[in-house]
Amino acid sequence: MKPDTHPSYKPVVFQDLSSDFSFLTRSTISSKETVKWTDGQEYPLVKVDISSHSHPFYTGKQKVADAGGRVDKFRRRYAK
Repeated sequence: MKPDTHPSYKPVVFQDLSSDFSFLTRSTISSKETVKWTDGQEYPLVKVDISSHSHPFYTGKQKVADAGGRVDKFRRRYAK
């Protein structure tokens, strides 16, 4: 393999700003900010607006559209 063709894949902390939830994972993203994690080491910090901790789909607060009503409306319109 050629050297320096792939980005650096390293541990990064993502922080959800809407729920103050953080998690440590690996990523190729870089950041100038750092944070001290629970293991005592410092990791780059990436702030995100929404994550699985605050997204309505994952929290169970997502509103489901009335798909059945739309299907019935379509069938009535095009039924012959």
